[in-house]
Amino acid sequence: MLPRRILYAAFAISAAASFLLCGYEFIRAVSTSLFIDAYGSENLPRVWMVVSPSIILILYIYGLLLSWLGATRTLVVTSVLSALFILICYYALLVGIPWTAAIVYVFREAYIVIIIEQFWSFVNSTLTSKQAKAINGPFCAIASLGSYAGGKLVSRWAEPLGTETLLLFTAGSLIPAAIFCSLAYYFAGEPKPSVDEEGGKRGHLGLKTFLSSKYLILLGVLILSTQVISTVLDLRFNNLVEAEITVTDTRTAYYGNFYGNLGLVAAILQLAAVPIALRFISIRFVHICIPIVHFINGFVLTLIPTLRSGAWSFLTFKALDYSFFRAAKELFYMPLTYDERYRAKQIIDSFGYRFGKGGSGGVLELVRLFVKTIPGAALSITAMIVSCIWSGVVQNLATNYQKIVNTEKKVDNNNSIR
Repeated sequence: MLPRRILYAAFAISAAASFLLCGYEFIRAVSTSLFIDAYGSENLPRVWMVVSPSIILILYIYGLLLSWLGATRTLVVTSVLSALFILICYYALLVGIPWTAAIVYVFREAYIVIIIEQFWSFVNSTLTSKQAKAINGPFCAIASLGSYAGGKLVSRWAEPLGTETLLLFTAGSLIPAAIFCSLAYYFAGEPKPSVDEEGGKRGHLGLKTFLSSKYLILLGVLILSTQVISTVLDLRFNNLVEAEITVTDTRTAYYGNFYGNLGLVAAILQLAAVPIALRFISIRFVHICIPIVHFINGFVLTLIPTLRSGAWSFLTFKALDYSFFRAAKELFYMPLTYDERYRAKQIIDSFGYRFGKGGSGGVLELVRLFVKTIPGAALSITAMIVSCIWSGVVQNLATNYQKIVNTEKKVDNNNSIR
């Protein structure tokens, strides 16, 4: 039986994530639709390239805040500042500043990972591995229900309200998210760094901590490989959407419906399948099965390049990423230190996620210097190849994780004997 304070904290952080992801569906649909309208889907790799340096700047600010304010207040401050910036972008769109669509797209890619990874740092610092196997799935499910609600509201409101207006819902969602995450820390308590980690002594950004650990570097390689697949499937999906849906508000509504359905599928998996899988199936097997699914979907998309198959491949990737992969991946962080969970994790799961996407975008832009139009089949074949690399990396990582867990068990047993 879980302690009552842990249950309250788990519910509060789940509610915070639900509000956050509900609002994110508005800005995700809006930013994608506006960018395609202004620049075309073929130029998405260019904006992806800008995201990585932007995240480095934001991560450094986050690191300074974490050193000065601690985890609780840093999460609140980053949430409120994000809401204010989105309101500024909304005003800029109203007055017709032309490049605001690109700014909104870049910021949407940055703020969501910075904040959601702070939620996971809290979870990984509060729960034991046994508790996490029971709670991670439902936590993700509640968050995904917010995503489902947001997507469906976008689908319903995009055309009557207009695309730009939906940004106000994103800004508004960050306030209750900040309130609930504060409650989560109130119930569970704020994790504290060790004496050697206080005040960012090992670096505000966490780069030194990251580079000093082969285990963390391997986690970073895993994330990069997943994001290459995400990028090529994302681009292929958006190419197919642009070809079939040409009206901006209609396209925004389609994106809202798509991501809403994605949230529902992810919630079902998280609630019904993830807790069972994490409890009864080895972490290694769970992780290895995921790239196999993506390899098969890439093969089908190569043979049948339609919007339906493109949507299915991308939805499957995201649904598994939000459910099985996310819940199982977070277990890799649980045996680690404060700086590894709060700083190095941001480098891996915020910068790494977006660098994988931006780096892939850069490669695609280089290819376009020689080939004006990249064949759709090349994107899906790339997903198949990188799925094989992913499989090898995660096997190595699972082996290292098991060694860390076994070492901790031996230490605990020795301490109990004494």
